[in-house]
Amino acid sequence: MRRTFPNASAADSRSYDSRVDVASLLPVPTPATTAAREVVVRYSSAALVNHCERSFLWSASLGRLKRIQYDAELLYVASMLHDLGLVPAFDNQLAPFEDAGGDVGWVFGAGAGWPAERRDRVKEIIVRHMWHTVDPALDAEGHLLREGTALDISGRNVDTWPADFRAEVLRRCPRLGLVSEFTAAFEDQARRKPGCAAAAAVASGLGARMAANPLNSDAFGAVR
Repeated sequence: MRRTFPNASAADSRSYDSRVDVASLLPVPTPATTAAREVVVRYSSAALVNHCERSFLWSASLGRLKRIQYDAELLYVASMLHDLGLVPAFDNQLAPFEDAGGDVGWVFGAGAGWPAERRDRVKEIIVRHMWHTVDPALDAEGHLLREGTALDISGRNVDTWPADFRAEVLRRCPRLGLVSEFTAAFEDQARRKPGCAAAAAVASGLGARMAANPLNSDAFGAVR
């Protein structure tokens, strides 16, 4: 399932290819991708489901744009499950939500029949999406999900993605009430788990960054 870019040299891997569209990014359906989406739809709000879908599309498209090889099934499953630690069914009262979500990912991988190494990988990707940065040489999928979620939440590096692609993604997966819902979820995490990454995000102005995210703009067909 790893996306590859033949004929790409080391220099090419840092270059951009503006030809990107939703249809070409969707992974080949597997039992794991199908089940991962069923899980997030069962346990998450519509706004969080769309956030997970967009996170995959931003992440996968960044791999295309920067010619970073990635495992499409692994990236999709991690994208679908990465925020399950925020929902009541999987919230851990002590651990940061990304750790709780990573544990869900590991258990999901076991149920999918994945070998231990692949279960560990999906957990790593989910945990690392809350890191400030992830080196693509260390973890390509973790890097892509980190950057994709950063775009969807705070609009970081928004101009990296072509405007027409952003509009296509937002038409497909509108933002709905993500700003208020996600901010409230992080504030709840911060109150109960001081010292976690969510608490640091709240302290540094997460709510204001989300409200100012260019993806909320009517120019991209989004709905707050």
